[in-house]
Amino acid sequence: MNSDLIRKALEKVGNPNVLVNLVSRRVKQLNGGGGGMGRPLISDTIGLGVADIALVEIIEDKITWEHALDEIEAETQRKRRRRQPSVLD
Repeated sequence: MNSDLIRKALEKVGNPNVLVNLVSRRVKQLNGGGGGMGRPLISDTIGLGVADIALVEIIEDKITWEHALDEIEAETQRKRRRRQPSVLD
């Protein structure tokens, strides 16, 4: 893997653990084949390994992700609002 690509992708993602998971999942998709998400989303892949392809896709905003913690927090807030007793109780 290219260290410059890692550094640039980490700047985009912000968390090295998230970056590792993103690259790992994308590498599995690329290695899995079968069309669809098994093809690179960038046109120039000559000389790049699948991990580098995943990093370039992240850098060029070809793939996106959501932080599960944000979704969990939003769901927790919705549940709290539903549980609050009304004035009439």
